[in-house]
Amino acid sequence: MTDAPRLKLLLIVPHPDDEVYGAGGTIMEFEEAGQSCGLVTLTKGNAGRNLGLCDTPEQLAAMREVELEACLDVLGITVHEQHSFPDKALREYDFEELVEVSRAALERYRPEILLTFPPNGSNGHPDHQTTHRAVKVAWDKLPEGEQPELWYYAGSAAPEDDALLPSWLPANLRRDVTPYLTRKLKAIACHRTQALSTVDFIRKFPERITQETFYVVGGDTQRKDAE
Repeated sequence: MTDAPRLKLLLIVPHPDDEVYGAGGTIMEFEEAGQSCGLVTLTKGNAGRNLGLCDTPEQLAAMREVELEACLDVLGITVHEQHSFPDKALREYDFEELVEVSRAALERYRPEILLTFPPNGSNGHPDHQTTHRAVKVAWDKLPEGEQPELWYYAGSAAPEDDALLPSWLPANLRRDVTPYLTRKLKAIACHRTQALSTVDFIRKFPERITQETFYVVGGDTQRKDAE
């Protein structure tokens, strides 16, 4: 048993900033309605880009921690677990430990919705794909009737990379988050070291700034915006 409040939405993702691009507006909408969201970040992102703002992986980890805290403050998330699994090397780590961290979070927070990356990792990133596998195994281990609704990040258009096509899951849920546009952009901008990722995302998927799209496992095709 746990005294932790049940969450509306729990995200389990590998990197700081994975929480905001595709779900920032949804998080803010839930939080504004009094439906708490939580985040589990598996790595400190110390192997990512730094735009020359720091010199060492340790400095980058510290900087990204501050950036993430600022982002979560804008989003309204107060439930956050930060882990220190190896960035860009999750697939080389003890897979069962990743599963256990995910399972423990699901048991602790009992979310109505669980959000993570799809099988192809959205962009083929090995950390994204490994996170998907670990979270899915943890979700599968839950007793029948206790599994939250499972959502994956998803786009509407097929990926340009043919290697990602076999495991591509097209969006079947679209949520208009236009009312949260300004705050979402502010939250994204908190991740200063990842500015190039922001530019890449907006250049490739501008529509997903105002319309957040997901694949709901077992969901109807082309579901309307959630209430």
